[in-house]
Amino acid sequence: MTILAQNQTKYTTYFEKRNGNQSATYQETIAYFQLLANDFETIDIKTMGLTDSGEPLHMVTFNSDATFDFETIQKNKAVLLINNGIHAGEPDGIDASMQFFRDLALGKIKAPKNTVIVCIPVYNIGGALNRNSFTRANQNGPEEYGFRGNARNYDLNRDFIKSDTRNTKSFVEIFHTTNPDVFIDNHVSNGSDYQYKLTYIMTEPTKLGSVLGSYLRKEMMPSLVSDLQKKKIETTPYVNTFHETPDQGFAQFFDSPRYTTGYTSLFNSIGFVVETHMLKKYADRVKVTYEFMKSTLEFTDTNYSKIKQIRKDNEAQFQPNKNYTLQWEVDKKIQEPFTFLGYEAGYKKSEATTGQRLYYDRSKPFKKEVPFFPQYKSVKDITIPKAYVIPRGFWPVIELLKSNGIACQTIQKDTIIEVESYRITDFKTTTSAYEGHYNHRNTVVNSMIEKRAFAKGDYIIPTQQKGIKYILETLEPEAVDSYFNWNFFDPILQQKEGYSDYVFEDTAAQLLKDNPKLKSDLEVKKQKEPEFLNNPKAQLDWIYKQSMYYEKAHLNYPVYRITK
Repeated sequence: MTILAQNQTKYTTYFEKRNGNQSATYQETIAYFQLLANDFETIDIKTMGLTDSGEPLHMVTFNSDATFDFETIQKNKAVLLINNGIHAGEPDGIDASMQFFRDLALGKIKAPKNTVIVCIPVYNIGGALNRNSFTRANQNGPEEYGFRGNARNYDLNRDFIKSDTRNTKSFVEIFHTTNPDVFIDNHVSNGSDYQYKLTYIMTEPTKLGSVLGSYLRKEMMPSLVSDLQKKKIETTPYVNTFHETPDQGFAQFFDSPRYTTGYTSLFNSIGFVVETHMLKKYADRVKVTYEFMKSTLEFTDTNYSKIKQIRKDNEAQFQPNKNYTLQWEVDKKIQEPFTFLGYEAGYKKSEATTGQRLYYDRSKPFKKEVPFFPQYKSVKDITIPKAYVIPRGFWPVIELLKSNGIACQTIQKDTIIEVESYRITDFKTTTSAYEGHYNHRNTVVNSMIEKRAFAKGDYIIPTQQKGIKYILETLEPEAVDSYFNWNFFDPILQQKEGYSDYVFEDTAAQLLKDNPKLKSDLEVKKQKEPEFLNNPKAQLDWIYKQSMYYEKAHLNYPVYRITK
């Protein structure tokens, strides 16, 4: 170290210098971490790719060994990755992390021997530069903060599987460079009122995988909760209510891959979202965020070897020919007793509208059992194939796979492969824009086995690799956050060729004359469906779609499964 103890006031953070209700600006945050990196050999700061704002993401690392090569680090230590300001109006983690790294450097926190701590100081830089005092209408401080949308108005915590933004692409680089064993994303909650200053989301354990999920549920999370209680910090799972108030019951939050921890879980990282309560004082929220990071670090450092081994064991359970769940729902049969610290709620006449309004009475706190549903169950499984085949024309998908560390093999010569192919038979589409897309949902496919010609330069994606869960969640169209549901394959939904009715009438008549079975099938369909019987245009279109004239690409999903 290059500083003396008497100069430690030099490292008072911007938050600490002020009134407890002010947060550091983006520029102040980066300047502070640069100061630490200049003065302490245990801290390193790097720029790691651009964001939509034009500014680069920073990656700050603390390692007591003062080495910062992550290939070496991963062999010997665990990595804890902390992300701040994904919603820049929720800056608690930004100010807490400056104190956290300072205290690590100064020895106020015992330096971990077995864990390296990495921090993205401000993730949503565009939002952080868009400071104001009003857009978080329900939030109690700080006096100024950033905006939820990034420089292009994307909510970055919905972008991880689709990577529309430069922020996400740069995060992906940091994530795969560091390969974190544990991940924390710092937030502030919206929603109900209750006594807790701190709520949390842990990666949904069942979805994470039985090996790692069981460890998280039974050992790590209870230990963190207990450690926080010793600090007089009561916590609850994120209050994801079924009804208007939490005393009527709530469930574990389901973090699909669009979210940070849903994404990180695809690579077998344990993930937490810290959700401090919006109505508590800012200084209190910063403190509990700090303490959650500290408790997580201490647990990780003590159990680093076990965590790293369990990650490997968890990865090994996802293999070809085994089942994999694409769709989940809350398991209402599994309910845990949960003592909740809330406030009595009621309704009274609104002073702003003509209706009744909900209110929480803080003079009436309660401690009582409420229904809590901690687990999800499968509602749609598939069998993991040996590989997928993607024609080279779908290069945006290939590029996204590669950027996430997925190994893609190039077919060396034109060849015929027996594959399982999908045809899209049904889906629904949102009627309003969501994060730059009109998402599909409730997608249904039919499958068939066929021998298909592939060209030199097409891609084979083996599933026996570290990113197997990422491959499955993106390439299986029925998965909630699949590339299909995020519109990457929308061109196949549009017919490119058609017919003029008066011209095709003669062709259709000849087709029916030459193909008795086709004619018989048409008659059966007319008898079974009165609407079809009374719709000549639909009948002509049906004949067209049974014929060789109908284009093969329409609704045929251009990603193929190798199962043998």
